[in-house]
Amino acid sequence: MNENFNASCSGDCNSCGEDCDKGTVTLTLDDDSTLECSVINIFPAGDKQYIALLPLDENGENHDGEVFLYRYYEENGNPQLDNIEDDDEYELAADAFEEMLDAAEFDEIVDGEDL
Repeated sequence: MNENFNASCSGDCNSCGEDCDKGTVTLTLDDDSTLECSVINIFPAGDKQYIALLPLDENGENHDGEVFLYRYYEENGNPQLDNIEDDDEYELAADAFEEMLDAAEFDEIVDGEDL
């Protein structure tokens, strides 16, 4: 998604990389429409932080499984999002996100087994 936007976060978002699925982010797109997204997580990749967002429909659901990745940082204590313009940077963020998902899935499988 290569839209310019303003974002406002309504959850407990921080750059710690811990589970941040408590909040939502409202993206304002180029055409001034808004898109509500659930925060999946904020995670590190390389020397930057990134945020994974799950776009929600008007009923607060996501049916297509699409996830948006943005560069994340805080400025004066306020969360800020930037588009990832560089393909190499996007690949770095996407790989880190996939590794995070794989680790979460592995932890879920291990936690479900009697050891």
